[in-house]
This record gives sequence, structure tokens and C-alpha cells, in this order.
Amino acid sequence: MRGEKIPDQHHIARLCNPKHISEEQIQATAFMLRKNEKSLSVNWTEFLNCSSRRSEIIELQNIYSRELKVAASAIIAVLNVGEVREKVLTESLDRRNLEILHDPQFNDTSHSGIYNLKDDDILIAELILKIVCETYSAHQ
Repeated sequence: MRGEKIPDQHHIARLCNPKHISEEQIQATAFMLRKNEKSLSVNWTEFLNCSSRRSEIIELQNIYSRELKVAASAIIAVLNVGEVREKVLTESLDRRNLEILHDPQFNDTSHSGIYNLKDDDILIAELILKIVCETYSAHQ
């Protein structure tokens, strides 16, 4: 349901395009808003209702390839929702309370967003990068 808070024990995935990757490492800029964005686009992995992480990644690759041109070097970063919220709340200078909410789109029902970011939040982006727990190729 649109606006539903994603539980802290669940996970989100962020598609990181090559301009935010250096020497096969994701850069903090992958977790920054672009101008005029209200939230950082992510996918709620448990919403996909797959039997394993590998199945979730395959489903995300399918979603991304239907909607976007995915570069061969693009990476999917997986993060725990509770860890994202806790890390930013406890270590950001303004004790930022991020909201991670379900925001389904027509062709992507698992689409979600990280809210309460600003487009110049490099410190927040660096904190989020520190807790990426898994990475996968975004290309099929």
C-alpha cells in the first residue's frame, strides 16, 4: 500500500548506475537525491515475495531491464531498513529521522522511497553507503 512504512527488519535495494561506481566500488553519490526528487528510489525486496535473495535479485533485474537501460557495470546495493534508519539517526549531525515508505509504481509494485533527504546530503549518503550489506550485478 502506498505510504506504508517498511518494517525495520526488511531490506531495500538501490540500483547504482556506473557514474556512481569507481573501480567496482559504489560511491556515496549513489545515495544522493537528484535535483527535484522527493525521495531516493529503492525497491522493497521482501515485497517481491520470493523464496531467496537470489530470486529477489533476478526479479529486480527483470524489473530494471523492463523499465531502464541497465549498464553492464551497474550494481544493486542491498540494505537493511532498520540499520539505515538507526545509522542516520544516531550519526548524522541533525539526528535525521529517515522514512522508508512503499511507493508502488505502475510497472514496479515493489518500488519504494527513502524520504527526508535533501539534495546536498553527502554526509547522509556516506552513512548509508557504510551499511550496504550485499551487492549484486544489476545486469542480467
